[in-house]
Amino acid sequence: MVPITPAAVEGYLRAHAPARDAVLREMEARARREKIPIVGPLVGTLLFQFVSLIRARRIFELGSAIGYSTIWLARAVGPRGRVFYTEGNPDRVREAEGYLRRAKVRDRVTLLSGDALTSFRRTTGAFDAVFNDVDKDGYPAVWKAAAPRIRPGGLFLCDNTLWSGTVADPRCRDPWTRAIRRMNDAVAKDRRYVASILPLRDGLTAAWRKP
Repeated sequence: MVPITPAAVEGYLRAHAPARDAVLREMEARARREKIPIVGPLVGTLLFQFVSLIRARRIFELGSAIGYSTIWLARAVGPRGRVFYTEGNPDRVREAEGYLRRAKVRDRVTLLSGDALTSFRRTTGAFDAVFNDVDKDGYPAVWKAAAPRIRPGGLFLCDNTLWSGTVADPRCRDPWTRAIRRMNDAVAKDRRYVASILPLRDGLTAAWRKP
């Protein structure tokens, strides 16, 4: 991933981000060292702000890895909220559970092991917010499944929607870039939603469902 913002700007933004606790800082260091894909502190902060602003209490996260973004979401929903975590790698699920316990949010999170979209379809009910961060070729299917199940006034949030800027390069035709473009087009055309793609880190889509 190549960040959208210049390195100097990225550094400036990080320098002005809120302080994180020891658990999040440890996860960030591990992600850098082992190249584990996490959203990082800038997007994590924004996720926390978004779901706090709409007073979300029920969130589904598709693609959760070691649970970094899950912690941000779980802290935002509060002690009576619920975040559904999904991950296909059982080892990652166990690692995430350890981090969630140390972050004191384990009781707010339902851990679902296996294909994220399959888990989403098996989980009944509507959601205040859905956060999508699965493999990029799955983006169009996630949007199609999630869009009707977000309550009015809720949010669809999606990471990596600029994909190092390749979405804007017509010469780039790899399958993941094409899939992200298809989802971006579908979100922009859906009259139920008002959406923005924010040029933060690798692009974050925030689509608000109109009441």
